[in-house]
Amino acid sequence: MRIPILKLGDYLLISIQIELDDHTAIQFQEDLLEKIHETGAKGVVIDLSTVDIIDSYIAKILGDVVKMSDLLGAKVVLTGIRPAVAIILTDLGIRLNNISTALDLEKGLAKLKQDLGG
Repeated sequence: MRIPILKLGDYLLISIQIELDDHTAIQFQEDLLEKIHETGAKGVVIDLSTVDIIDSYIAKILGDVVKMSDLLGAKVVLTGIRPAVAIILTDLGIRLNNISTALDLEKGLAKLKQDLGG
């Protein structure tokens, strides 16, 4: 199953509405990087508000997505991280250093616009 990626001006918006497994996460990574390349997007907002659980592999993929997007010239903001996910990430010792976050999709888009000066 593929995760939809919506284009809004110079930004890409993603709301993950399905449970992330390893295959879906890798497919998402490939799809997003291809979409950034195709569209020249300057920013990406990834909404995780429906993600209830995350493991170390999925967290690594998300961190890699942020780094790879940056290499392609797109800043990423993660939004909607639930308390349980934050606890799991902390318990696993996973740090998402230098990754911008916001409470929800709307605030994430505003943060992205502010960070990019738009």
